[in-house]
Amino acid sequence: MAHMAFMTPPPLTVGFDLDMTLIDSRPGIRACYQALSERTGTYVDADLAVTRLGPPLAEELIHWFPAGEVEAVADLYREMYPTIAITATPALTGAREAIAAVREAGGRAIVVTAKYEPNAKLHLAHLGIEPDAVIGDLWAEQKAEALREHDAGVYVGDHVGDVRGARAAGALSVAVATGPCPPAELRAAGADVVLADLTEFPRWLSDYRPARA
Repeated sequence: MAHMAFMTPPPLTVGFDLDMTLIDSRPGIRACYQALSERTGTYVDADLAVTRLGPPLAEELIHWFPAGEVEAVADLYREMYPTIAITATPALTGAREAIAAVREAGGRAIVVTAKYEPNAKLHLAHLGIEPDAVIGDLWAEQKAEALREHDAGVYVGDHVGDVRGARAAGALSVAVATGPCPPAELRAAGADVVLADLTEFPRWLSDYRPARA
């Protein structure tokens, strides 16, 4: 008599955004924009810039520099960034515990971010956060490339662009209201779950896993 084969589902892979999801990058980015203003002689309202984190650097710089200068200024910003922004940037409350919860559940945790990848890795190394992979330079729907490549079933982010990336990848969108987008905006963008912050993630994950089974 033939026996029915039961396949063990693959470990869950959870993707996380970086800025304003795992780290509070506002102090470091503010300091870097202020230094960039001094270096270039061009005013950048650093306090305003840090209220709209999420999109790629060039989308912010175009507000302050002529289009033809943006690429060179972005290179300068990224060059200055490690010495100015890394040590000034703390982990957000619950970040380490969220990564640990994925591992404790037998899953993999990856970081998919619009931030320049070398600088993203510096942040995580400085804070002692060690995901299974870090993929940078991807924004909104582009994030689906990495999420699909790593077979991520969940993507956690703070911006409507993160929601769009999750949906493009066919992943569950878990949004945290720690960035520039309020809960209502995240829900309207299509987030499947909205949490106040990452301190709520381990409990949510423990409830989600039985539902998957």
